[in-house]
Amino acid sequence: MRYTNLFSILLLLFVLTGCKKDKFGTRPSIKLKSVNTTQLHSGELLQFVISFTDAEGDISDSVFVQKIEPRCALSNFKQLYGLPAVPPTKNLEGDLIVTFGYNQPPYVQIGPRCAQNDTAVFRFALKDKANNVSDTISSPPIIIFK
Repeated sequence: MRYTNLFSILLLLFVLTGCKKDKFGTRPSIKLKSVNTTQLHSGELLQFVISFTDAEGDISDSVFVQKIEPRCALSNFKQLYGLPAVPPTKNLEGDLIVTFGYNQPPYVQIGPRCAQNDTAVFRFALKDKANNVSDTISSPPIIIFK
């Protein structure tokens, strides 16, 4: 009985350590690290910090951004947000900072599109030069006050 328990524990440890996902994949991987606010007023900035990894290090020069406002039929905000040039290196990882402004030039403007306060969710995806696309990540709901 004692050897059966020992064998079970060793087998469990082997399975847990052997099944770890590799941190770097061919497809870019992204995660929302932080957002500076969930309530945006005129004159303020909205900033997302997105961590990324890519095995080949060949990420594109932009990240796809979509602003979804379920209560506003006028909303059709889809954009490629430009990124600084990153030299390709194996097992590349880092943070992307995506900043929008609400009456804050020169930033891309994201003020409300309808007559009332907007509640928006932002979605992000990253593509590499081999056309591998990351999973899509979403922000928490952001209230944009009129």
